[in-house]
Amino acid sequence: MTPSSPRPALRLIQGAREDESGWTWFCTQCAAVPGDAEAVSPLARVCRSCGMGVLLETPVDAAPALDDAFLVVDARLTVQALSRRAGNLLGVIEEDVVDRPVARLLGAADAETRRPADLVTAIAAACADSDEIHSLSVRPLGAFGVRVVARVSPCGPPRAALVVLDERAPWQALRVV
Repeated sequence: MTPSSPRPALRLIQGAREDESGWTWFCTQCAAVPGDAEAVSPLARVCRSCGMGVLLETPVDAAPALDDAFLVVDARLTVQALSRRAGNLLGVIEEDVVDRPVARLLGAADAETRRPADLVTAIAAACADSDEIHSLSVRPLGAFGVRVVARVSPCGPPRAALVVLDERAPWQALRVV
């Protein structure tokens, strides 16, 4: 480039994930999904609904509903976010579980299962490069005889696993104290 030639202008390039219509944003606190009129900026991703959660992307089929209980778990298998609903259902507060192993909250549904690492495997796959959504049974730590269906899918950025807990299980009888 010569000093007299104009400098090329910088422009935003659409990423591959942005071109896919199968992904949506959600709030890590309240599960709010930004409406079509609300543009989500990768630089300012704080939820406009609750003002506390960070917005992450996930496949549309895996996005939590407003009343779903869910966790965000990173590749180190540590909890990075906990929805208000999940905190209420598990009897914990987010400050006590963030950066702690997910195994302190959830475990294999059956003690006799031959595949106790299903949750770990599903989280690892979601944190790697798989866009697959897994459904499996888990149990809250310290609760025996209770099975909860967990839906594990990728989310990010940064890449992590979204674990949505199905509340059709008898949660009220489980109340961990």
